[in-house]
Amino acid sequence: MSILSKIGLATVLIGVGLLCINAVQVSQNDEAPLDETMEEKLLNDYNVYALELPEKMDFAGEPVPLNNPDIRERMDRELLVNTYWQSNGLLVIKRAHKYFPIIEPLLKKYGLPDDFKYLVIAESALQNNTSPAGAAGFWHFLKSTGREYGLEINDYVDERYNLELATKVAADYLRASKRRFGSWTMAAAAYNGGNAGINKQLQRQKVNDYYDLLLNDETSRYVFRILAFKEILSDPQKYGFNFREKDLYTAVPTYRIKVDTAVTDFADFAKKFNINYKILKIHNPWLRDTYLKNASGKEYFIEIPETGYYN
Repeated sequence: MSILSKIGLATVLIGVGLLCINAVQVSQNDEAPLDETMEEKLLNDYNVYALELPEKMDFAGEPVPLNNPDIRERMDRELLVNTYWQSNGLLVIKRAHKYFPIIEPLLKKYGLPDDFKYLVIAESALQNNTSPAGAAGFWHFLKSTGREYGLEINDYVDERYNLELATKVAADYLRASKRRFGSWTMAAAAYNGGNAGINKQLQRQKVNDYYDLLLNDETSRYVFRILAFKEILSDPQKYGFNFREKDLYTAVPTYRIKVDTAVTDFADFAKKFNINYKILKIHNPWLRDTYLKNASGKEYFIEIPETGYYN
């Protein structure tokens, strides 16, 4: 999933709206530029182009007012940043191929528009990571929010890293925000800025639309970042991302094992299924220690990869 400089003749054609990067030919005899040829090579061999904004954009069916010059500039910024951050864009496209087939039916199941899969990219880039503020998992919940919505979070289990459970909680939160503010766009903004914080600004500024609010830099960019990912991933070749099907990541098929007792050692547990501790944790990032205390006999479902994918 990369744009390759090949020995021989390579032609790279990247369509970006009405603009097109001219084909660049790289010959076998190309050498590093000399001082006297550097400026010429920079001008002829590398170009960065402005991007043509789409005529229409929407989030969850709600139109973006691109006729507003402020909105156009903010949208242009995020589209440029995320188009020309090529390494991140390629990784996101690869991960999306792996995780969107998992996330999309969950969004449908829990009553969220499909566009919220791009919010997950804006939050975590489809990784089980942790933000500087301590928000964790694909959906980036703080401990307090996760516990408020019923997720188990302790030294042994952290269900913020359980994609299905975390998606359900995100859906509960976002649907409540939609009821409160009246639009999915406002709900998405509130996911970043907080329901209380957004409500306070609506009252202070006497408006009722995200695109009319003056917000802190992070929240003011947030929805536009989501929209940029939607635009790029909906037509990656248009924005210069070229790849083959085999370059994309795919999910390893798994089955579930019910556990309702303590587990004294997950390394030994993994060996029973012909995998190692690392593979067990890759598929179950919500297990946070090498063992599990389960005095209450709670039922957990542990994902085990199908035989043969790691051997």
